[in-house]
Amino acid sequence: AEAGPGKTVAVVGDGAVGLMAVLAAKQLGAERIIAMSRHPERQKLARYYGATDIVEERGDEGVAKIKELTGGLGAHSVIEAVGTQESFMQAVGSTRGGGHLGYVGVNYDVQIPGIELFFAGIHTLGGPAPVRRFLPELIQLIWDKKIDPGKVFDLTLPLEQAPEGYKAMDERRATKVLLTL
Repeated sequence: AEAGPGKTVAVVGDGAVGLMAVLAAKQLGAERIIAMSRHPERQKLARYYGATDIVEERGDEGVAKIKELTGGLGAHSVIEAVGTQESFMQAVGSTRGGGHLGYVGVNYDVQIPGIELFFAGIHTLGGPAPVRRFLPELIQLIWDKKIDPGKVFDLTLPLEQAPEGYKAMDERRATKVLLTL
């Protein structure tokens, strides 16, 4: 999403991926980071990772709030980290003309209306992160205690309870589950 110094970044989604997008935007020097979240514990983590603003509204109301916070323009950079039709369209609407939308949510069943995307006048890029490209630098940041991405693990279960871990994440009782042997 081309996050960087002097930019406003909006993150749609407050799961582990969205929270790491907040952390990444902070590491890349974003001036303002808007986390879209309705979950108090995740809002707290988003602020810890660098969010300057929290938006609880969704859909058109969420887009309107982003526009209000950005003087009517929208964010320079928007990260879509959910993967639903509503979240993708919210991300499109929250991106200012000429801005960048990065989608990392798994976009199953998302229909991208070509005419809306065309007239949004934004850049889009998405897919899985090229982790190996960034891993050495990220490991060093963790080793040097400059970042702590592990805070997203808020439930630990034994491996044999993995199905319960997925259920806890699906029901939003956990952000991310750490399974132990």
